[in-house]
Parts: sequence; C-alpha cells; structure tokens
Amino acid sequence: MMNTLHDLLCSRPRSLYRLLSSVCMTMLFLLGSSTMAQAQSKTVTGVVTSATDQTPLVGVTVRVKGSQTAATTDDNGQFSIEALATDVLQFDYISYLPEEVKVGTSARLQVVMRSDTRSMDEVVVVGFGTARKSEITAASTTVKAEDFRQSAARNAMDLLQGKVAGLQVTRSGGNPNSSPRVQLRGATSISGTNSPLVVIDGIPGGNLDLLQQEDIESITVLKDGSAAAIYGTQANGGVILVTTKKGTPGETRFDYATYLSKDVLQRQPKFLSTDQFRQKIAEGVIPESQDRGGNDDVIREMTDRSNLSQYHTLAISGGGENNNFRASTYYRDLQSVARENGRKEYGVRANFNGKGLNNRLTTQVDFATNFNNANLLGGGNLQVTSEGAGETLSETDLRSGGPWEWAYSRNPTVPLRNPDGSWFYDPNTTNGVAKLHEETFRRQQQTTTIAGTVGYEIIDDLKFNVFGSVQRNSLTDGYYAKTTSEPSFKNERGLNGLARQNTFLQMKYAFEPTISFNRMINDVHSINAVAGYSYRYDVNQGFNAQNLGFMNDNFQENNLETGDGLVQGFAGMGSFKNDNKIIGFLGRMIYSYNGKYTIQGTFRRDGSTRFGANNKWGNFGSVGASWNMAAEDFMQDVTFVDDLKLRASYGVTGNQDIGNYMSLVTLTTGNNYIYPDGFWRQTYGPGRNPNPDLRWETKSEYNAGVDFMLLGGRLGGAIDVYRRVTKDLLGTYTSQQPSFVRESIFTNVGQISSNGVEVSVNAIPVRNENVTWSVDVVASTNRNRLDSFSDDTYKANYRDFGSIGGFGALGDAIRTFEGSRLGQFYGKRFAGFTDEGKWLFYNKEGEAVPYAEFNDNRIDLENTDLTVIGNAIPKYYLSLNSVVTYKNFDLRTFFRGRFGYDILNTMQLNYGNRVTLPNNVLEDAFTRHAQLNDALMYSDYYLESGSHLKLDEVTLGYTFKLNNERIRNLRVYMTGTNLALFTKYTGNDPDFIADTGLDPSIDNRSIFPNTRSFLFGLNIGF
Repeated sequence: MMNTLHDLLCSRPRSLYRLLSSVCMTMLFLLGSSTMAQAQSKTVTGVVTSATDQTPLVGVTVRVKGSQTAATTDDNGQFSIEALATDVLQFDYISYLPEEVKVGTSARLQVVMRSDTRSMDEVVVVGFGTARKSEITAASTTVKAEDFRQSAARNAMDLLQGKVAGLQVTRSGGNPNSSPRVQLRGATSISGTNSPLVVIDGIPGGNLDLLQQEDIESITVLKDGSAAAIYGTQANGGVILVTTKKGTPGETRFDYATYLSKDVLQRQPKFLSTDQFRQKIAEGVIPESQDRGGNDDVIREMTDRSNLSQYHTLAISGGGENNNFRASTYYRDLQSVARENGRKEYGVRANFNGKGLNNRLTTQVDFATNFNNANLLGGGNLQVTSEGAGETLSETDLRSGGPWEWAYSRNPTVPLRNPDGSWFYDPNTTNGVAKLHEETFRRQQQTTTIAGTVGYEIIDDLKFNVFGSVQRNSLTDGYYAKTTSEPSFKNERGLNGLARQNTFLQMKYAFEPTISFNRMINDVHSINAVAGYSYRYDVNQGFNAQNLGFMNDNFQENNLETGDGLVQGFAGMGSFKNDNKIIGFLGRMIYSYNGKYTIQGTFRRDGSTRFGANNKWGNFGSVGASWNMAAEDFMQDVTFVDDLKLRASYGVTGNQDIGNYMSLVTLTTGNNYIYPDGFWRQTYGPGRNPNPDLRWETKSEYNAGVDFMLLGGRLGGAIDVYRRVTKDLLGTYTSQQPSFVRESIFTNVGQISSNGVEVSVNAIPVRNENVTWSVDVVASTNRNRLDSFSDDTYKANYRDFGSIGGFGALGDAIRTFEGSRLGQFYGKRFAGFTDEGKWLFYNKEGEAVPYAEFNDNRIDLENTDLTVIGNAIPKYYLSLNSVVTYKNFDLRTFFRGRFGYDILNTMQLNYGNRVTLPNNVLEDAFTRHAQLNDALMYSDYYLESGSHLKLDEVTLGYTFKLNNERIRNLRVYMTGTNLALFTKYTGNDPDFIADTGLDPSIDNRSIFPNTRSFLFGLNIGF
C-alpha cells in the first residue's frame, strides 16, 4: 500500500494538486457559508417569567450583550429582538438577579428570573403593609419560593429550615402527623409560648395546615422587637408573615405540580438480635427461662417498606385590567414508614382581587379549606388503661415513637402469637404488633378560613382598608380497641372492647380597619405611615366520651351507649369551653430622606382578657434608624460597593399566650358525696387563686445590623447583633396559706436575657451564559441566661426541667440557677468504675467516691456533690446552600449543622446497662459498657457531644426550554433528603432531637424512627 501511494505521488503530482485544491476550496466555501449564517441577524422571541410563581414579568430589559440593541417585555412577559446566533442576551429587572442566555439556534427562548432578596429596591412585607427594603430599619429576612427547600414539606415551616439566621425549626422524625418546633433567637419564656406568631395574608394566628408549598410566594421573618412591635402582646417570639400567590392580569394560566416520595429506615439503635440474645442465654448471662421460643422480626412487622407518598396540585390564575384571580386544589397522601400511620388530605384555596371607581376601590377575598383524614395509631403514645381512662393524643405524644421503644427493648424470643394463632398478651408488658391489628385511632379534621379586605383611596396616597377574617378548625378523634385486643384481655371486670370519641372546635375572629399614607414628596421625602385598630376573639370548645364492655366490634366507636360500662358506672365523659379577646390600637411611620436616612417609629396599645383587672392594658412600641451609606457622594468612587446600609433599632413586645382565665378564681369539681336525702351530688370549690395583678411578659430588644451588596451583586448579606431582655416572666409559684386558698399562684416573677450574632452571606462565584453558581451561608450564635426568678414575695434559687423518665426515679436532667445559662445539665461527674464494676463519682472536693459516699441531695445546695456537668443548647448554627445551574440543569446541595453542645443519651442510659436484662439491651452493654455492673445512674457518663453536620438535601433538576407557546414551563427534578450525617453522637439522629424550649437535647428513647427520603417531582405550566 505504501508503495502504491508513493508511485501515485511521484507519477501524478499535477492531478494530486488539483484534487487538494478542490478540497480546500470546498472547505473554504462551507466555512464561509457557515460564517455568513452565523453572522446573519434573526428575530428572537420569547417569554420571561418569575421563578417564584411562574408569572410573566412586565418591563424586563432585554439587551444584546456588548451592543445598544435592546427591547422590553410586554404585559404578557413577551419580547422580540434582533440578534445573531452567537450573541448573548442580558435580562435585567428590578429586584431580580440578572440573567444571561446565549441565542444559539433557538428562535424562541423561555427565560426564568430569580428574585434578588438582597436588592434595596425590593418591596417587602412588613406588619400591616409593605415597605421598600431600603427603608427597613429592623432585622427581617424574606425567603422567596424559589429558595425554599425542595423536599416534600409537611408543614410550611419546614421550608425555612436552615434558611433564616437565628430561626430554629426542629422535627423529631418522619411522622407525617407531627409538626415542627419553631423558635426564634432562643427561649424567651418559662410558661408562655416561645414560638413566633404566624400571620397568613394578614390573618393573625393563621393555620399552617392550610398552606401548600406551591401556594406560597414568600415568607418573611420579623426577627427583632422593632420589626415585631406592631403586633404587641402576640410578638414576643417574633413574627412570621406568609404571603400566598395571587393572580396576575393576562391570559389564563394553568400550573400543575406533582411528586412521588418514599421513606426508608436509617440509623436504627443496635439492640441484640434474636440469635445474639440466645447466645447470651447459652453463655449464662441471661437465664435459660427467658428463651420463650419466638423468632418474630418485630421491626419488619411494624414497618411499611412499600410506603409511597404522592402529591398533586393544580392552580388556575389570570385576570383582566381591573381584576385577577387564582384558585388551586390539591390532594396529598402521606404514607409513613410505620404501619397504621399516615394522612390523606385535600383542599382548595382561592383568591380574588378587584378594582373599581377609577381604581380607587380595591377588594380582596381569600378562601381556603382543608380536609384531613389521619391514621394516628402507629405514630404516638396513646395511654389507655384497662378501665378505659385515657388522654387525648397531644402534640408531645405525636412526637414520640409510640410502640417503637417496646419493639427494640422487648425480649426478642417472646412470640407475638399463641400456637392457635391468637395474639399473645403478656401481663407485664404489651404487644405493639397486636395493637396495630386490634385497635384503630383515626382523626377527621376540617380547617377553613375566609378573609376579605375592602380598601378605598380617599385622596391620592391616602387609603382606608377594612380587613376581616374567620378561621374554623374542627376535628374528631375516634379510638377503638376490639374485644380481642390487649385492653380487653387485661380488663379485670371482663368488659371487652373500648371506645372513645373526642371532638374539638376552634373559632378565631379578626377585624382590623387601618388607614395608610404612602407618598414621595419632591423625590426626596418618603413617608410611609399606617394607623389602625385590631380586634381578635378566639373560642375553643370540646367534648369527649368513652365506654367499654361491647358485645361485638360492629359499631366500633360510633355507638358508645351500647357498651355495658355505662350502666355499671365505668364510662366517662367531659367537655369544656373557653374564650379570650385582644383589642389593640396601632400606628407606625417610616420617614426616609433622599434615600439615605430613614427613621421609623411604632406604637401599639393592647388589652387582653387573659390578664388581671389591674393590668388589662399595656403599651408596646419601637424606634429605629438606618443610614444608606452607598448613596452618599463620598461613596460614589468606591465602585465595588453596590449597597451598604447601617441600621439600629429598639423594640418592646409582649407575651400573652397563656391559658385562659389564669388571673381569675375558677370553679372546679371535687368528690361526690351522699346527701341526707340519699342522693349523690357533685361538690365544687375554687380551682385557682385569683391574681388581679397578673400581666404580660415584656421583652425589650436592641438590634444593630448592616446590609451590604458588593462586586456588582456578586457578594451580599447581612450581619446582626442583638440583646434582648424578657421581664415579668409568667410562672407558677407556691402561695402563702392563708391568705390564699390554693397552694400555688400564677404570677409574674423573673427575667431572661440573651445576646446573639447572626450572619447571612450570599455569593455568586460564577455567572455566565452557561453556568451560574450561587452560595448562601447562614450562621448564628446565641447565649441565653436566666437572670432571676425571685422577687420580694416569691423566692426560688433554681428551676428544674427535662424529666429523664425510664426505669427508676432518675429525676430531672436540667437545672437552671439564677444568673446562669439556660440548658445546664445538672448531676454527677463520672470518675470511673470499681473493680466490681460499681459507679465512682467525683465529690465536690474532686475525690472519686462510690455512690454510697456521694451526696446527691438536690435541696441542700451547700453540701451536695451534684454540679453542672454540661449544656444542652447549641452554641453555633450553620447552614450552607449551593445552587449550580448549567444550561438547563440545576443542582442544589444543602448542608445544616449544630455545634458546641451536649445531648443526654437516654437510650444508652436505660439500655446500655446489663441491669436491664432480661429485657433486651443494646450491643454496647457488652462492649462499650462491658465494665459496668451497677444500677441505672444519671451522670455525665451519658452526655455526648451533639455537634453534627448533615447533608440534608440534594436536588437535581432539568428545565425544558420548549419552543412551544402552549407549554409555558416544564421542569423535572429528583431530591434526596437526610442523605449523610457527620457526628460522634451514638444515639438517634441529633438533628431530630429538640433544641428548643427550656428542656432541650434530651434524647427520647421512643422517638419516631429516623428516615431517609427520595422524591421525584414534576412542574408544568400552560
């Protein structure tokens, strides 16, 4: 072959030259044609929408990068511009991040713009109105829909987890019927609420069950006293403002979203398996009599490994020049990893906005309703005795794991069934698997809200509004245990079958007329003022009845009177009704000069029926100021600074979230006595001491902060430092008898203070036509101190919190002394073991002594050997969110962590000790705690570092760029949740252990199982 080629080259040089010349000319022609095609201008059309709610954006500037060619989007978000295929289009819009898109071969583009929550021009929601971000003098954070977490949120507060500095949102596991604990900037109360007030579209105390992620436009957190002061007595724990999506003028739009989600068990405690338990029997560690012959896999019996949750929602929106609407409906089926635990719910939300009388009259109507059918049996601790006495399932119960502690700690050789197939019931324990088959516990709930606003612009910029709302929340809980159930088996009177119904109805009424004035004078003076009146009235009532002794299971809990327990005097019933009222007068003014200097003042006077006759009314208010340094002349040459604002504020808020009638003498029942006429009659007496001086807790808060944006919007954020002091703490104290009738009184004593720092940083390291990488970092630290809880009348040196529970009387884990930090673990200091495996503890002289020589007196503080052994409140919180977009792909990675605190591992305390045998124990009882051979003792031996970092969420999405006018947007995504945990803690997932309140970081032995979730979702708009 080589010879042939050589001959060709040598013999035919001219022919070869012609051939090569032809090839080169052809290539040059094709290249020139391609270049000409690339250089030829074409018309590019498209639509620009918001990532928050997919609405078209009007007035977006579309510019060809590096040229003067530009266009603007119309009322439908449409644009048309002349550009080359090699050009890059730049999209700019106020309060939105700029976007760059390469034209390429596409003739029609779909561009999605993300809102820029750092922009000073952004209009944000504040209490009873809105304001430009440049005018805000207080600490607040707004999270838009596109920045929410992407997992299957069961509650709107889940969307904020790790997104707002200083806001703690804690879940206890994968129970779909539980709610998260929410706390802002640490604990502020002992007996009152520590949770923020939630306001949904102006509705105070809005019900979070009515919110779906796809319906929320933004959530604003008012963090300091100045921002929250306009809500007065309801705002001690801060305020969370939720704004739902509204319709926009234009063509009718349809938006559909769906997802499928699956939970899997992870991080289970390592108890002895059946084989390991029998091995210990063979070794003589456990008596041979404890081998009961069973081999059941109880955990498998109690879990639903085929669980698959689903969610569907459809929204319709649109409108004309003078009105717009949005209506949505949804269905959600949440299936738990636990059997007999889940919820199915569906609902509707609708909003209508209209204008009239030359746009001076405005109206808004909001309606939402939700129906919830929940199966509660497998997800809570429902305590039912053989006599049928029980308690309504509370939120605390829902956070526990129900029968899961039994499942792990039971003797694994005990059979679940008898040889004849019937359930085996042990008189000394329970059968949690039988419970799932022989008992039912279901909830039917409906929550409805209707709200309306009518406004009229009296003169330009002066507007009068009237707002009113009604909320109705009703539920019915039904419990039934069959005649073959464990409660029937253990009933000594032979009354088989147990039934109970509980009903609850809550009504909330609000009426708030306001007048507002918002005007810019001579382009220099900006005045934003509001004044108004607020009226709230809440009513709660409930009824419960129970009976036992049924002939069959046909009626279950739906025919209570058929039980024999009624005629034998063993049935029971009860009811209640209570109400409270709050009336307030409010006002706020924001004045800004030339966009540089802003001052703000707020005042509210509240009256509440919950407080004493001498203190029904209280005054609350705030002042604040800010300086926009970036607008000063001397900053114009500092080109790397885009925005720089300094602010400082002071605010006073109150806390009235206590039980009703706490200041009054209440009538309560006593025993039944037989009267001389032979009839038994109920007796009555005072149930509470009166306190006419009872008043609200008052929190004073100082806040200083800086908001900044640098490097052309590439780096921004906020830093806040604060100090808050809560005085007149509400609590129960021992009262003097006489003159008081009862032994305790609810009164105001004491003070809590805290100091903290919060940092939020947003960075865009990479931004070009193909790739954008943004990073958000949120960090905070807080120190809480209980300054005092004594005064001249009521004395207390300390308060105890956090019952350890479990075997033995181990008492409380946390003791807070006057002047010390909250969350202090108080107990014995571990010093080692004796040769026999007995406990050794350090006494106050630092000597290692056996427990018999240890002074554990909890009252005699002068001589006790007990001391502070740790702290349960995290020192630092950190989260990091990374979003990378490459062409049509987006990848979100979310990390969260808590650092610098201790957790009491009650699982190790109770089940890491062989003294618990013959109940099952952890494997650690024979390895990590092999030397231990003594009774259960609470000490720092069981305190472990709770510091952890979690890869909480990873989402990979793809957005289709369709050249289709019918399909407006289409996105698919996959999300993994709770994917990795980095910690030295050996108990449950520390992220699921509560870090809020006054008794944090005590690991619950019966916590609901930890789960990892995987989700596939789709969003499409027409």
